This record gives sequence, C-alpha cells and structure tokens, in this order.
Amino acid sequence: MNFTTRFAPSPTGPLHLGHAYSALLAHDMATARAGQFLLRIEDIDQTRARPEWEAAIYNDLHWLGLNWPAPVMRQSERSAAYAEALKQLWTRGLLYPCTCTRRDIEAAASAPQEGAPLHGPDGVIYPGTCRPKEPITTLPIPKDTALRLDIARALATLPPEPLCFTETGAGPDGASGVITTAKSDLLASVGDVVLLRRDMGTSYHLSVVLDDAIQGITDVVRGRDLFEATQIHVLLQQLLGFPTPTYHHHRLIRDDTGKRLAKRDDARAIAKYRAEGATPTDIRAMIGL
Repeated sequence: MNFTTRFAPSPTGPLHLGHAYSALLAHDMATARAGQFLLRIEDIDQTRARPEWEAAIYNDLHWLGLNWPAPVMRQSERSAAYAEALKQLWTRGLLYPCTCTRRDIEAAASAPQEGAPLHGPDGVIYPGTCRPKEPITTLPIPKDTALRLDIARALATLPPEPLCFTETGAGPDGASGVITTAKSDLLASVGDVVLLRRDMGTSYHLSVVLDDAIQGITDVVRGRDLFEATQIHVLLQQLLGFPTPTYHHHRLIRDDTGKRLAKRDDARAIAKYRAEGATPTDIRAMIGL
C-alpha cells in the first residue's frame, strides 16, 4: 500500500507553529514517498468546535502550500461508525458504564490504601470503581453515561504476545524501531480508558483508530506527546481487526520557556505571522524545516 498519512486538527482555536510543523512534516514525508497527504477535521467535541476555526484551518494550510484530496473527513459526520464499533465491543462484554466524575476518580485513586495515584496516557489511572464483576452484554447500551473499556477482559480475548508497533520517529525517551508493550504492563500503566464520553458519543481513542483505518492510513505522523497513547490504539486495532500503521512521533515546538504550544498561544498563531508579513518560507525556518 502506498504511503498515506494525515493531519488531523480540531477546530477549537487557531493553528500555531506546532501545528505548522506537524502538517508540513507529514506533507513533506508524503511528497518524498510519492504518497498521499490527507486532512481530517477532528470535531467530535461540538461544545468547542467552531465553523470559523475550521475555515481558518483550511486558509492557513493552503497558505503554507499544502494540498489534500476532497472531500475532507469530518468526525462529526461519523457518529454511526463510532456507535457500531461501540456496539460490537459492548456485545462482547468488553465495555461497561461509568458514572464517576474526575473528582471521584482522583479521590478513589488517592485513598490511603491506594497510595499515590498513578498516571497514564489519560491522566489518573482509573481505579475500577464502576467495573462490574461479570461482563455486561445486554442491549440497549446505556445512554447518558460514559463507557469504559475493561482492559483485563479485552486482553484476555487476544493472544498473549506483546503489543507492538513500528516507530520511525522517537518517543519521549528517544525510542525508535519496534516498540513492544507487555500486556501485563498495560493493565498497570493504562487502566480502563473511556471509549465513549457522555457529551461526544465517542472518544479520541476510538475515533482516531476507526478513522485511520477507514482512510487507509499507513503512517501516522503526530507529536511526541501522543506516544504513550499509541499502546491504547494498537490494542483497539487488534480488538477491532484493523491493521496497525507505522508511527512517527515528532518533536514538539515549544515557547521560549520550553513550554509546549497550545491553542491558547495566539502569539504564535500562524494567522498572526501572516498578518505581520511572514512568508511560508519564514514559517519553515522558524520551526526548523
């Protein structure tokens, strides 16, 4: 299969220099390999997504010289696909409803008998407060509640071999090559992640795995801050019967204090540099491409 990658921003604020680096790097890699660069709009959080920010994404990327096939995939139009995947996992007894708030989780994980709370890719590792003793498979799936993946039961349905993926960039510790995670380690380091958030109808982990699969993504190019989440995505790919792409986690663009850029960093927004007369070549120089 030809090299196919994507840039998948959320329309919740202006694109900044970090976004420019990720998009340009992915586009450059696809061009060098005579492959394909796709754009995907990750707008599952409809409480924060705005049409004007989506329009700004297109304007900024075109100004940088990037092109992509139409139509653009928008996650807000794929709720049926997410619901079908959730139903599949639910009927296999791999999901359960969870009514815990973030405060509940922090309190339970910080209880004296638990020691200091452990953190994973999604923050404090869920202590299993709502996890049922027996799997739940009865339809319909409960509404107005989060759904968590029962990691232990999910792993029990898979062969015992470690989870693995090929890394062509570098993780936080500089790792590259074939990255493996023992399934026993996943239990302790990840916990029962949320696959359906009550206000979204899905979650980042579920939607990104489904969308990469349906778009035929062979190589995922994204920031190093998502390296730890990759083990979750590989697990979901195995559970849902999808191939695992090659991953390239790149360095993060930081401000003068070393802090990673975020949407609120308007001072480093691409549109601001454009308005001040910068060129796409200037942007490439700023981010080291």
